[in-house]
Parts: sequence; C-alpha cells; structure tokens
Amino acid sequence: MNNHPDARQYAPATERNREAILEVLLEILPPTGTVLEVSSGTGEHAVFFAPRLTPRYWLPTDLNPLAIASINAWRSYTNFENLYPPIVIDVCQPNWELGSIKPIVAIANINMIHIAPWEACLGLMTGAGQILPSGGILYLYGPFTLGGKHTSPSNAAFDESLREQNPNWGVRDLDEVVAVAKSQQLNLVKTVAMPANNLSVIFQLE
Repeated sequence: MNNHPDARQYAPATERNREAILEVLLEILPPTGTVLEVSSGTGEHAVFFAPRLTPRYWLPTDLNPLAIASINAWRSYTNFENLYPPIVIDVCQPNWELGSIKPIVAIANINMIHIAPWEACLGLMTGAGQILPSGGILYLYGPFTLGGKHTSPSNAAFDESLREQNPNWGVRDLDEVVAVAKSQQLNLVKTVAMPANNLSVIFQLE
C-alpha cells in the first residue's frame, strides 16, 4: 500500500525552508540533468522542487522504509513527470546503486548530517566524489558551527538536544565538513545565510 496517499508524512520545517532553498538551487544547479536528493525524508521537498526545477529531474532517496513509503505516496499524489521513484541508499555504504538513471549532475542533502553519525557525512562526501561529474554540485542545508562556535543560542540548544537523543549526532563544524569535502576533490564555492540560523553550503567537484 506504499502508493496510497495515507502513507504521506509531513515535516513542518519543510514548508518553512523550501522557498529559501529553492531560490539557492535555481541559482547554483546545472540547467539540465538529474539532481540526486540524499535522505529525502517525507518526500515533501521532492514534490515541491521537482516541478519548479524543470527540465531537470529529481531523484529522491532514503534508507527508512517509512520514508520511502511516504515519498512514493507523495509522488503518486502529485504525479510529476520529472520526479523519479525513490531508491534506497545507505550513505554510509560505498558504491551506491543508482540503476540506469543518468546523468547525475548535482546532489542535494537537506538536514541530514547533524541528525546522523559523522560517518554519514563522510559517506556523503565519498559518494559525491564518485558519482558527480567534473563541475558537479553538492548542496548541503542545515545548521553549522563556525570556528567551533554556534551561530545562535537556539542552535546551541538544538545541538544539545540532538546529542541527548544520540551521542553520535550533533551540529557539525563547517571547517570540518569543508575539509572532508576537499579530501574528495569537492571545493567550497560559497555559503548562503538561510532562515532560522541555517546555512546553504555549495561545493563543486574539480
């Protein structure tokens, strides 16, 4: 029953941040090709971005079966031609299986690396380095510390709550993320200040 609309899940943050994220994506994405969304969650971002990023295609992914069911349900509900069915990807595993979908020109990852172990960030960078073409874009969105310091009291409180839930979670330091990206030939292009003390962080593969 994965395709039944009742499987749709809702994440309130999605509606709050999607317009601001779209504005950045329209500026930094290649004009054609497929955008691979790693860790799509409910699928709400996918169904919002896909029609607004035509002629690009959007490929949602997740590891959680409930998320895959929600993405499928949202996809059936909206029926956009440029939104692929979701595929299962574990970012911590090497050699992601993408099937025959090509070309992947960009990867988008929204609100994942702080709600996941550090290995997920490492895996994301490794996968991006393997999959993206030269000049391909990796887009990250979420809270970061800058120089080891939180950018707001609310982010500090959020970080504390994450670590209480799981000691392997937490707001990541931008310098550490940039260093890992660099090790995979992903160069920082720019950061963009976003609502609610978040950042858009854009990398490009050499």
